[in-house]
Parts: sequence; structure tokens; C-alpha cells
Amino acid sequence: MPHPHTLRRLLVQLDGDALDQAIGAFLASRATPAGPELRAIAVDGKALRGSRTATTTHLTLLAAMDHAGHVPAQRQAADKSNEIPAFQPLLSTIDLTGTVITADALHTQHAHGSYLRARGAHYIAQVKANHPGLFDRVRHLPWREIALDHYDRTRAHHRLEIRRLKTAAFAHLDYPDARQALQVVRWRKDFTSGKLTIERVYLITSLPPGTAGGARLADWIRGHWKIENLLHHVRDRTFREDDSKIHAGRLPRVMAGLGAPPGRRLGEQPRHRRPPPGRPHQHRRRSTPHRPRLPQAPGRPRPHRMNPDRS
Repeated sequence: MPHPHTLRRLLVQLDGDALDQAIGAFLASRATPAGPELRAIAVDGKALRGSRTATTTHLTLLAAMDHAGHVPAQRQAADKSNEIPAFQPLLSTIDLTGTVITADALHTQHAHGSYLRARGAHYIAQVKANHPGLFDRVRHLPWREIALDHYDRTRAHHRLEIRRLKTAAFAHLDYPDARQALQVVRWRKDFTSGKLTIERVYLITSLPPGTAGGARLADWIRGHWKIENLLHHVRDRTFREDDSKIHAGRLPRVMAGLGAPPGRRLGEQPRHRRPPPGRPHQHRRRSTPHRPRLPQAPGRPRPHRMNPDRS
């Protein structure tokens, strides 16, 4: 068994992106082939706040996770940069045929849209004020006159949420191969505070009209945020990445890959480690040991217990 110091000297010299690519290729070769249906993949970044030092900033990882919780790839963003330049290198290791890529407004870039369409992938891109011309054109469509495509009402966690989706076929959007514009209106009522919030979100997609119904589009739009719950939250709460004090060389990046490697399905990790055989879980209350009855003296009657319900 190698000494911990030997393992540390080895890991600190590894290339984190190459390690992730090797692990992802190995696990992808053992995965079940995907069916003929479109597969949604979310792309989002996360900062490793525990990797920050007095002289260096924190590392940022850009991950691709399908909406079922599998992570096929992840890549480190370059220092003194953002997630945008790492988008295409991240997806270059994945077969994008028959996929729908979802991302936040940061990745609504013309170069990204052209790249995805060239790779045979569709996209659902959020449009915000960082693209003022495109945002104004989509926002000022006659949405009041467009029929409702999907309606969803859920009540959970002490709040009521209503989501309405409308789609409009549009052939003249200033974005590569954009075929439809979408509007999502969310009502959220918090029963604890009584606060009501209304949010309008605008998106564009390369999916032709009729390729996916309103319910499917709404599921992909909402499913994009699973990457926050199934990946980022697991890393923060289960693997405690932000509390890590590892700063030597490439070790923070390598440990991030080993803690949540590409290809692993996240969101289903056990909250507690499996105990050794014969040892009960510490969080479970031990059962009261059985106390044997004392033998009665021969010929002596057993005392009768009165039932208080019958007295």
C-alpha cells in the first residue's frame, strides 16, 4: 500500500482535465447506449472556493451533466478568464448527436450556437439583456395573442408555483439556426411570508416546431437546474469542496475530479458511509436489549395486571 505522501506527490503532478477525460472515457465505454430519443445535457460552472489562496483566485470547473444525473465531462476554466472559452473544449469529448444542450444566459453566444449545430446538437438558450437586440426582439413578440402550450401547477415546500409556457415559430432571429422563441412565466407564492413573485423568462431553441411538445420543452427548461441540485449541491454538502484546505499545485483540481468524476451518477450518494459488518449505524437508535423474565416459584400464581381501559 503506497504511503499517503507518495500518493500526494503523484496526484499533485497530474493534469486534472486529462484525468477527467480518461475516467469519462472509461465509464462511457461501460454505460448503456442511449435510446433514439433526444437527450438533454445541462452545462454550468462552479467555483471551488476552498482553492483560493492569498495570491491566487479560486478554480472554476465547467461541467456537462445530463438531466438524469450523469456527468459525461468537466473541464477547468482558464485562469483570469470565464466559462465561455471552456464551453467548446468541454463538449468536444462528448458525442452530441441527438442531444439538446441547455445553458444559462452566459453561454448564449453566436459561436456556441454555430458549434452545437455543426456537431448535430440542438440547444435551448436563455436570452437576457447581455444580448440587447435579441432580447428586445423576443420580448416584444405579441405574447398575449399566442396560445398557451403548457401549464403546470405545483404546491410543495410551503409555496405554490405556477408555470406557463408559450412558443412562437420565428424564422428571422439573429442567432444561428434559431427556429422558435419561448416565453416562460413563473408565479411563486410563499405561504410563510405571503410574498408573491412573478418572473418572465425568454428563450430560443433550434428545435423545429412540432419536434417536442410544450410539456417536453417545459421539462427540459426546468430540468436544467438539476445540475445545481444533483451536482453542485452534492459537491458542497456531501464532498465539502468549499471547505477543503488543499492548495498545493494541481491537487485541488485533481481532488475535485476524484470526488465527483465524469460518468458518475450524482444525486444518489449515500449520506452516511456503510458501517463495518456487525456494527450498527451511529445515527440509528439502538434497540433496547431484551430482558429475560425471572422464573416463577413453583406453585405460586403469576400476578394479574389490570387493564386501565376496562377499570
